[in-house]
Amino acid sequence: MLIVILNWSLICICTAPIWGTLLFHIWEQFIKPRFVPQAEIARMARQLVIEYGPDCEERAVTEEHYAWHRGDSYQQALWRRVRLELDK
Repeated sequence: MLIVILNWSLICICTAPIWGTLLFHIWEQFIKPRFVPQAEIARMARQLVIEYGPDCEERAVTEEHYAWHRGDSYQQALWRRVRLELDK
């Protein structure tokens, strides 16, 4: 019984960095961007329409791509929400 507990403890300790990284990315890409109010997303979309006119969707895609290239998953998800708001 003690060997089983030690084995499972070792497995948990060894895989903790993997689970930590996974949970961090889930938080950054899926949960944290949802805390930005819809009014703020709509304001950003309106600002893009005012500044870029018919090219506003292209600008939102560009910003999303730049965030992906920098590895900033929070900004990537934020710009994805703005882009989806522009599609409405």
